[in-house]
Amino acid sequence: MSSHVVVIATDLRRTTIKVAPGTYLIDVLQEACKKLNLASDKYLIKHKLKQVDLSVPFRTSGLIPGAKLELVQKSNSPSAVQIALQIPQPDAKEIPGGRLIRRFPSDLTLWKMLRQFESGDASAGRNINITARGVAGGVTSGSGQLYYETPVLNIMGRELATFADFQKTLSQLGHNSGSVLMRLSYKRTDQTLFEAMEQISQFFKEAEEQDQKKPDNEAPEPDNEAPEQPRDAAMTDAAPQPPPESSNIPNDTQLPPSQEDQITSSTTAATRPPQEPSPSPNAEPSTAKDPYLPVNVFLAPTGTVPAAALAPPDEADFTPTLAHAQLHQARLQHSSRNKRLHSDKELEELAAAESARLSAIKSVLVKVRFPDNTSSDWHVGPAETGSFLYKAVRHVMASPQHPFHLVLPGGKTVVQDDASPHHALIKAYKLAGRVLVHLVWDDGVPADVRKQPFLRANVAQQGQAIRLPDVPKAVDDDRPAPAAQQPRVERSDDGGEGGTKKIPKWFKFGKK
Repeated sequence: MSSHVVVIATDLRRTTIKVAPGTYLIDVLQEACKKLNLASDKYLIKHKLKQVDLSVPFRTSGLIPGAKLELVQKSNSPSAVQIALQIPQPDAKEIPGGRLIRRFPSDLTLWKMLRQFESGDASAGRNINITARGVAGGVTSGSGQLYYETPVLNIMGRELATFADFQKTLSQLGHNSGSVLMRLSYKRTDQTLFEAMEQISQFFKEAEEQDQKKPDNEAPEPDNEAPEQPRDAAMTDAAPQPPPESSNIPNDTQLPPSQEDQITSSTTAATRPPQEPSPSPNAEPSTAKDPYLPVNVFLAPTGTVPAAALAPPDEADFTPTLAHAQLHQARLQHSSRNKRLHSDKELEELAAAESARLSAIKSVLVKVRFPDNTSSDWHVGPAETGSFLYKAVRHVMASPQHPFHLVLPGGKTVVQDDASPHHALIKAYKLAGRVLVHLVWDDGVPADVRKQPFLRANVAQQGQAIRLPDVPKAVDDDRPAPAAQQPRVERSDDGGEGGTKKIPKWFKFGKK
């Protein structure tokens, strides 16, 4: 049975975290900080002004489903935590009570804590081997191989046994104060002792170097590497190009690198078909022999997931800024004001302005998306009607005898197959710029026809893959706009605006 809690940040942003009975509250803190784009090692959680123990699971925390938790900033100075390490037998025979007890700062990693426990300071001078244990695996020809025995820490039912777990600090596990009991055990691995020691020295050395090179206030270094090319373009460039037929260079002749680059570039330019520049939406199309031929033909995407969904989302895009709040407040104020209806003259002026705007449009680029996710572009002029668009689509169809209809964005307006001026694409349907139209089969079309390729073979050969442009990241200006000061209105004696101020009765002189 799962439930949820609501975590509220210091700037009143909130996020909902799903929890199970065994979910530790430190995991809730880390997931909430990840969604809110905050550093989890700098915050604590409070519930009703009381600090929550992050080391316990949800079922023993005393929280109810739907509880509202508040993020509070943690002190920069680490606090002291008392650790009691339960040593397994037979090493525990020489230790009083079988436990090593010592206080550590909360920002100390588990690996460094184990190293300090085995140094002898906490065990009255007795050195204990915890992190470099080896066990014999077998005997072959009188010699045995030692295998690494990794330590396993059990903290309140939570086992930590990997090197990545040992790099976590006590604070990252939810222990910021008080006393903690850790039970130590060992588990044999398939690594030899020599390989494990090399991996330990390399792993923890790199971790320490990264911690020293990257302080808390240091910004991440910019990525100076070249941007990764699209997969299709990389495969096209990597494919071997055949040499030109007119080349008289023998195969066993070695050329200088500069001449090889020139020959390769000239060969690639000769074999690669020229790419037409993408037409602008308002540009007039060039005169073609067949007006029903599409300007561009695009193939269906090869993946099952849309290419735009593969880009990693940025949590900052979903975080409202101060400018968004001001815009929302301005819209609320504008919608709350009373508005009068337009007069007949104003309606005529609006209709004339709309007609002038549509008459100024010389060309519209219409993209028709087919049921198999292929698409084609056509340039449409002011004189073109819905009948032209239907004929153009049937011109590229593999089965033009089957009925269909074209639907504008929104799914409510259907373009009619009519050649009358009342069905002009620009004036009647008010198309402008770039427009996407969906082709939908009629109900009577059989299922086997729907599964077949939509485009004809000669048209599909001209298709090209759709490439998404690189969208630059916008920089939001969070500075608040200056508030508009309302003019001060003075009231006159009769309650109207303007004139002199009204004098109170007690200030007047005369008879009482």
